[in-house]
Amino acid sequence: MATTLAAPTLHRNVAEFLSKPRKMLVNGKWVDSVSGKTFETYNPATGEVLATVAEGDRADIEQAVKAARRAFESGKWPEMSPSKRGRLLWKLADLLEANLEEFAQLETLDNGKPLTIARVADVPLAIDMFRYMAGWATKVEGNTIPISSGGAKYFAYTLREPVGVVGQIIPWNFPLLMAAWKLAPALAVGCTVILKPAEQTPLTALRLGELAMEAGFPDGVFNVVPGFGETAGAALAAHPDVDKIAFTGSTEVGRLILQAAAGNLKKVSLELGGKSPNIIFPDADLSVAIPGSASGIFFNQGQCCCAGSRLFVHKSIFDEVVDGVAKVAKDFHVGPGFDAATNMGPLVSQEQLDRVCGYLDSGISEGAKAVVGGKKKSGAGYFVEPTVLVDTKPDMKVIKEEIFGPVVAAIPFSDPEEVLPTANNSIYGLAAAVWTRDIGKAHRTAAKLRAGTVWINCYNVFDAALPFGGYKQSGWGREMGHDALELYTETKAVCAQL
Repeated sequence: MATTLAAPTLHRNVAEFLSKPRKMLVNGKWVDSVSGKTFETYNPATGEVLATVAEGDRADIEQAVKAARRAFESGKWPEMSPSKRGRLLWKLADLLEANLEEFAQLETLDNGKPLTIARVADVPLAIDMFRYMAGWATKVEGNTIPISSGGAKYFAYTLREPVGVVGQIIPWNFPLLMAAWKLAPALAVGCTVILKPAEQTPLTALRLGELAMEAGFPDGVFNVVPGFGETAGAALAAHPDVDKIAFTGSTEVGRLILQAAAGNLKKVSLELGGKSPNIIFPDADLSVAIPGSASGIFFNQGQCCCAGSRLFVHKSIFDEVVDGVAKVAKDFHVGPGFDAATNMGPLVSQEQLDRVCGYLDSGISEGAKAVVGGKKKSGAGYFVEPTVLVDTKPDMKVIKEEIFGPVVAAIPFSDPEEVLPTANNSIYGLAAAVWTRDIGKAHRTAAKLRAGTVWINCYNVFDAALPFGGYKQSGWGREMGHDALELYTETKAVCAQL
């Protein structure tokens, strides 16, 4: 295990940012909530108050939607060329890159993840997303279409136009990156946005709003309203003047979003939960499969919708794989994100800690065995031990339900043909992985897995060009890649008789 080094000095901008109550961004101005209410965010590593933030609710959403509607229908934004929109997104990416350390520290303080990961993953991937979508701003094209009906001649074509005012609700597990996934395509095609960050982790979204103003986005194009899901989030999802809602979070809340959106039949995209199968065949290269599978469940403290939480291992290698993954778990340095030796931080909140520990208690009481871990880590903060469970049964909650923590259930199989129905036996279908040296078997298996992403001999590979989303109750639509543009555009058919 690495030697603990001195924690980095808090960036001066971070210290200043945390020293003042944070306001919300509406129509290009930083304002208090209409009610005057605020709420506190907490450092997951200590449980102590981190910052005070304006608490938005229905009245604040109303103001933000009005600002976004005005910006969409009049002023500089609808007249701006695609090229200039792309340049604004690129400038935002440049500013984010120039402030990388500041954003990494804010993300670690707010979410708890290791600072080393925030530096090399969260912030750089967000930068890449803005730059990738900046390039698409000038490439949103329609088609000309030959018309066969009737005897007259026609000229027919399609246009792809921005859907309008978009409400975006993002989660707490990757606060900056999820903001980038949603903001970048929406702004690239010409929509205006009201962003509602998770109440647990609003800080990088608010700081990103400052950079957007510095980059030169017109007033009202990008609004940030922090608040709680049952107030600000619900008001945004139900607002009759919002044309589209994009949500990332739990499947349970996704259903509430759908109900709220039904009033004006606004367009909805959802990136929801997962219970991803990770299959290791007997011919897999275990020197790659074992650490890859451990990363697949323990990355980001297991707080990943695509986490490989069901580990299917052939009986002939089961003990070796379980021992290997358990050793990785034992070797983890679980601690504060600012500790240079930490490779697993705390869970995001007391609520999440209670949730994960509740699942651990449930699994063990029903007969599962923890090879390693299995309980809360003693001391302050929201820390839980990385856990490997065996002796599980298909009807256990730890097998059927999303835990959203560093808990993997290892399940032996003997017949490669029988593992697929079991792997697909879930209400979710977000991701899956296959480990084998047989490339034919890998692709045949990938074709039969009901999941939006299948990794072969790897896990958690993301790229701005690679679409991401789920089958079944893991959601609707795809984020990233060219597919994301479809979430924020309408197709208009135009037909003229010549």
